[in-house]
Amino acid sequence: MSFTTIGLSDAMQRSVSTSGYTTPTEIQRKAIPPAIAGKDIIGCAPTGTGKTAAFVLPILQRLEQPARTGNNGRFIRALILTPTRELCQQIEESILTYGKNTKFRPVSIYGGVDIERQFRGLRQGADIAVATPGRLLDHCERRSIDLTHVEILVLDEADRMYDMGFIQAVRTIIAKVPKHRQTLLFSATMSREIRRLVAEILVDPLYIEVGSPGAPVETVEQHFYSVPQPTKMDLLMHILANETTGPMLVFSRTKHGADRISRRLEHSGVRCAAIHSNRSQSQRKRALDGFKRREFKVLVATDLAARGIDVDGISHVVNYDTPAFAEDYVHRIGRTGRAEASGIALTFVSGEEQSYLKKIEHFTGKRCDLKRYPGFTVPGRVEAEPAMQAEPFFKRKRQYYRKVRFA
Repeated sequence: MSFTTIGLSDAMQRSVSTSGYTTPTEIQRKAIPPAIAGKDIIGCAPTGTGKTAAFVLPILQRLEQPARTGNNGRFIRALILTPTRELCQQIEESILTYGKNTKFRPVSIYGGVDIERQFRGLRQGADIAVATPGRLLDHCERRSIDLTHVEILVLDEADRMYDMGFIQAVRTIIAKVPKHRQTLLFSATMSREIRRLVAEILVDPLYIEVGSPGAPVETVEQHFYSVPQPTKMDLLMHILANETTGPMLVFSRTKHGADRISRRLEHSGVRCAAIHSNRSQSQRKRALDGFKRREFKVLVATDLAARGIDVDGISHVVNYDTPAFAEDYVHRIGRTGRAEASGIALTFVSGEEQSYLKKIEHFTGKRCDLKRYPGFTVPGRVEAEPAMQAEPFFKRKRQYYRKVRFA
């Protein structure tokens, strides 16, 4: 099946063709036709399966129709809510790419940058707003944005917005848009809380599921390696020195850990950059742009900052720290194997992280075979780590979860 057979207009087909895409992914094949028809949709698909185009293309095509209000002025007709600034930028880029044969103008609204620039963009007029919930509410309170003409509402990465505590802000925003609208909700996982939100805001939605809920894309080859915490950097350097790898994305559980890994790699002569919420927007943009241009071989990131990293050709994702939350594992490794390409995910597991591995197994429904990395010898005398036996860890567990959840 090609893009010419799923109901796209000639203008949209030309945009897709010039972008280099010829075959829609499964979520695009299933979601685009009913979305063009105006149907409310729940799209549940693993990270990296093409969900962005699955809602951007229908939005651009539907906006070609006259506005419901009959007003000929320029106002926000489509609102896309997403959890992070990187995702805002990625979606805006997709709108500009696919909409180059249209007259529609997007505006990005997110924190960490000068709000005056966003004021100017809104005053100049925009048809589509891509926003994070917190900064959008700032604009609503300042009355710098009008949401009363919104015809299409998209909630992207709904599971992450819930994890980040944005659901109440999302509900407040939804109350400000017209009740008679089309709503599209996309998520990699479908928790009980997200299902409750769906019941509140969607009308007779079409449920589209691609792959097993919570399962990573099948094109990602997954490996789990047992390694003591003090020697994880040695293993990472061994892989970079001895294996053939393309651009590599390394995940740290914390911001300070990401900086520490980045410094060690730079000191060893590996071109790398770090991206996390303590970095300014300009620093994050330089790091991401440099990674896309292959100026950096390695990008070190935390879970929060990594949402929105949509870079072609990432060959390896390395979980330097095993994620404490199984959902984060799925989102992390989804940064490779995107758009049905192949990729490799390597997870370093220390003794005290083995309980996290069981959570990943339960969430994904697949066994995680823990093994030693072939050809790697643990340097020096590093004692074997016990598997989650220290009682103080359990006492600190709840406080620890709160810290890493928003790292």
